[in-house]
Amino acid sequence: MPLVYPSQHPIVQMKVAALRDVATPPAEFRRLVRALATLIAAEATADLPTRAVRVQTPLAAATGVALVDDVGVVPILRAGLGMAEGVLDLLPDAEVWHLGLFRDEHTLRPTEYYNKVPRPPRMSVALVVDPMLATGGSAIHACAVLRDAGVERIKLLALLAAPEGIAKLAAAMPDVPIHVAAIDAHLNDVGFIVPGLGDAGDRQFNTVPH
Repeated sequence: MPLVYPSQHPIVQMKVAALRDVATPPAEFRRLVRALATLIAAEATADLPTRAVRVQTPLAAATGVALVDDVGVVPILRAGLGMAEGVLDLLPDAEVWHLGLFRDEHTLRPTEYYNKVPRPPRMSVALVVDPMLATGGSAIHACAVLRDAGVERIKLLALLAAPEGIAKLAAAMPDVPIHVAAIDAHLNDVGFIVPGLGDAGDRQFNTVPH
C-alpha cells in the first residue's frame, strides 16, 4: 500500500476549502499555501528522531530535545516556492535547495531546467514540496535527483493529490511517504486534478490567463 497520509486536521480542511475557491485572491491564496505547508510539515516531521539536550531557563536547568537530522527543503519551481516559505516557518534553519521543472503540456512529462541540489548532500532528510501531485512525473523526477545525489530519506509534501499521481509515485519510489492536505477524485484529460484548485503557480503569482 502507498505510504500516503492525508491530513485529518479540521483547520487544514478549512484552509483547503478556501484555497479551492475561485474567488480567493492571489495574496490570500499565498497566505493559505504558506499556512497549509506549515501544518502539513508539522505532521510530516512528527517521526523525526531527536536527542536529549539541557537548557537553562531563568529559574533552573531543564531537559529538552533537538533534531538529529539535518533537514533540507526542496521546492519544485515555481509553485513550490510558497510551500517552502511555510516549511521554513516551522524549521527556520533548514537548508533550501531549488529544483526547476516544467511539464510539457503535450506529453505531461517533466523537463528539468534548474538544479541546486548539492553533491554530496548536506541533508539527511529532504522534504520535497509541490502543491499538486497530479500525474506524478515531477515528484518522481525530484525524488530521483535526490536519490542520485545521495539523499536516503525523502518525504513528499503536497496540498492536493490525485490517485493517479499517488499510484505512480508509490510504484517508482515505494519508500517515499506522501503527506497531503487532501486527495481528490481524478485527473482530467489534460492532467489537471479534479476538483482541484486550478494552476497553483498561476494563482499564487497572479498570472492566471484572462
